[in-house]
Amino acid sequence: MTFGARMLKTGIAVTLALYISEWLDLPSPVIAGVAAIFAMQPSIYRSWRYFIDQIQTNTLGAVLALLGGMVFSNEPIAVGLVCIIVIMVCLSLKMEENIGLTLVTVLGVMEASGQWQFALTRFSLSLIGIVSAFLINILLFPPKPKVQFVGQIQSVFTHLSLLLRTAISDEMKENVFREERRMLEDSISSLSDKYKLMEEEQRKLRRPKLSQSRHLVVYKQMLNTLHKGLEVLDAVEEHYFQGGRSEAKDHYFDQHIEKLSKFHEIIFLKFDQKLKPMSSESQWQELDNEQFMKDVIERYIEHKEYALRQSIVAAAIYDYGYQLERLNRLLDHYHKLEEERQESKSWLSRFRGN
Repeated sequence: MTFGARMLKTGIAVTLALYISEWLDLPSPVIAGVAAIFAMQPSIYRSWRYFIDQIQTNTLGAVLALLGGMVFSNEPIAVGLVCIIVIMVCLSLKMEENIGLTLVTVLGVMEASGQWQFALTRFSLSLIGIVSAFLINILLFPPKPKVQFVGQIQSVFTHLSLLLRTAISDEMKENVFREERRMLEDSISSLSDKYKLMEEEQRKLRRPKLSQSRHLVVYKQMLNTLHKGLEVLDAVEEHYFQGGRSEAKDHYFDQHIEKLSKFHEIIFLKFDQKLKPMSSESQWQELDNEQFMKDVIERYIEHKEYALRQSIVAAAIYDYGYQLERLNRLLDHYHKLEEERQESKSWLSRFRGN
């Protein structure tokens, strides 16, 4: 978790849970605070799913803990045995994420040694924490993974473009390059997590509109192109410099990567609708990605001992370009459908007005 809204909301949810517990004069309010910490989730859908799952697993865990306390009292070996049973049940129900908080409930309930009134109080504290986190998450700065994804992807591409443009020329210090590459990997991983959140919310929380589904396809391909760009960096680092170098080959590879990075930038501008029509198409014609592969095979794979390494690098660059071309076509199709939809809405509005 990075510093941001989720961290702030976790603190507020813990505060709310503690205040509610004290207002109800419940003992050991810290259990409610712990439950609120566990229950804070990065999206509305996950908050709702976690809320439902925790109600089920905590109820089951409380019942098992109550029965265990009545039969075995609160002996340490009995507490451990009940914890094992609860973990097995959660795993069989595929609710691994709920194990931690459910075990907190089990420990709190078994402390009562079979006294159901005391056990009910402990169980209620866990529910107060879960409900507090759920309410804070949906009412205060509700998570917006789509806004976060769109806001972050441009900066991630800028980072990728810098590394791609200096990979072949080897201008950046090695320790700096590795640190920047590690940061890029973390950023792309963070983007992947946000995309999964968008996918969950659109496909499971509510029935998505057709335009939203199209957007999701575009976002997925945008993320895929970033992964392919990262694969180019990996291929260059692992194989290019060990595959025999020449000034002409360095210039040719570096020039083509530069063109791909420029085309990637133009696609982002097209996504933001900042380009004139056909701008990206003319740019792509200048790239001629297939010709790049032919030239590499004919001109630069001269020595058999270097052929495999050079082929791996060239293939990674070619695949990056191919995925950019696919993203470009998806954007064309998406904008065309959006224009048709807007025209239909405009026509329908005029028809109703008449």
